[in-house]
Amino acid sequence: MTLGSGRPVSAHVLGDANRDGNDSNDRLPGYRRNSFTGPNYATTNLRVTRRFYLSQRLQLETIGEAFNVFNRANRRVDITDDGFLSSAADFVPQTTSLPSGQYPGYYRLRPSFLEPNNAYAPREVQFALRLRF
Repeated sequence: MTLGSGRPVSAHVLGDANRDGNDSNDRLPGYRRNSFTGPNYATTNLRVTRRFYLSQRLQLETIGEAFNVFNRANRRVDITDDGFLSSAADFVPQTTSLPSGQYPGYYRLRPSFLEPNNAYAPREVQFALRLRF
């Protein structure tokens, strides 16, 4: 059995908020790197083997394996290099001028941030025969 807490997730911003020419590396202001946690993980694996002695030097081994036996839906939040799937907000640039200077834009929060958008493998079962000589 394997149990795990959620993986860390950063609150990326889609857009060039700091105006460095790279629109996929900015984080939401006020949040450190990996400040959020994604969904947890739990799985149970099982292996059953039986060896048959056909002769003194010849053995046949049967193997049955099951991964994620209880077929738990282990959801995950995909993190990509460009931040598109895990973006916390969009930076919307503006050219509004205020008396104190140029106002650069605003952040539009995404309601889908931290919602699982993928899953780990479902139940898998495999069988094998091994002949030892």
